[in-house]
Amino acid sequence: MNDFGQKGKVVITCKDRFAPYLEKELVDLGFKPKTVNRTSIELYASLNECIYLNLHLRTASHVLFEIKSFYLQHADDIYRRVKALPWENYIANDTYFSVSSHVENESVDNPLFVNVRIKDAIVDRFRENTGSRPDSGSEYLGAVFQMYWKEKQAILYINTSGDTIAKHGYRKIPGKAPMLEALVSATLMAAEWNGEGVLVNPMCGSGTVAIEAAMVATNRYPGLYRDEYAFQHVVGYDKSVFDQMKEDLKAKITDNVSLTIIANDISEVSINGAIENAKVAGVKDHIEFDTGDFANVDLPETENGIIFINPEYGERLGEEDALEETYKRIGDYMKQKGAGYTGYIFTGNMDLAKKIGLKAKRRMEFYNGTLDCRLFKYELYKGSKESKE
Repeated sequence: MNDFGQKGKVVITCKDRFAPYLEKELVDLGFKPKTVNRTSIELYASLNECIYLNLHLRTASHVLFEIKSFYLQHADDIYRRVKALPWENYIANDTYFSVSSHVENESVDNPLFVNVRIKDAIVDRFRENTGSRPDSGSEYLGAVFQMYWKEKQAILYINTSGDTIAKHGYRKIPGKAPMLEALVSATLMAAEWNGEGVLVNPMCGSGTVAIEAAMVATNRYPGLYRDEYAFQHVVGYDKSVFDQMKEDLKAKITDNVSLTIIANDISEVSINGAIENAKVAGVKDHIEFDTGDFANVDLPETENGIIFINPEYGERLGEEDALEETYKRIGDYMKQKGAGYTGYIFTGNMDLAKKIGLKAKRRMEFYNGTLDCRLFKYELYKGSKESKE
């Protein structure tokens, strides 16, 4: 029987450049990271704690619990080494499971071969020991096992998440070229949004920035919006533990908050989609939605305000020229209306960013998918020389 209370090595993966923000999340949740890498963080935790992490983390992709680390030299050795492991301790013989892998070994030119050999080994062990076998496939519909194999060192994990937790589950209407929810969470952390004050999100698209900001302000975590995880198909899983953690999530919500979040877009279709997403997330009443040109959005008087804009990047031929005026207008808007605010612009086009016409105080590096991006921070002064206090 697999003990969900026993601690083991856990690897939490994230998108490239997210690790500092994931580390802060983990520390804030009471965990002690052991090793921080570029796209992952290692720590010690139990499978029950992995459930907790899956429900709470905003910037992570997957939570992996180590089964076995072993020497593996050649692809011909996979079947034997994997079959020797006690898979009956991890899944029942009527469980559906899938396998994924990350391989850097000269004996393998197709990672799918590794997945198939692992599946074969698991299935054959069950067939020989029990006379029946679990079903397997490529979809994350049951238990998920993952191999990381680099040179001669291999590690097998239980992928406790299954589908990525970088998607938070409330966004039913994605809109045009949306930022991934985990990316928005990381950029809001970089912008030092703590859920207090004013956040204005012109050109809001599907509303993800405003919604994630409201989630932080009201203490809502991504696990509120998802009920299916791979850990639920692992031997030893106790549904009552999961149910209690879900109830604890609901109890943490604090809707009695004093804040202002404004989401604006010129597209009525986008605003309607953003409103629907906010309803699913339970934060519609915490966001003021507005349709119209961003330059007409008035900013409330505040000493603690953020303007956050994610304009289009002009990735297609001919779009960049058309967007130059938009970026110039964004800079004008911040200069003319943003006195006392901190401005943030997230973009994957450095040439267009120059058209903003403001000197950035910081340039924080991110990826949006594979696109190299920056979050530019601007201190917006009151008057020509008066610095923001």
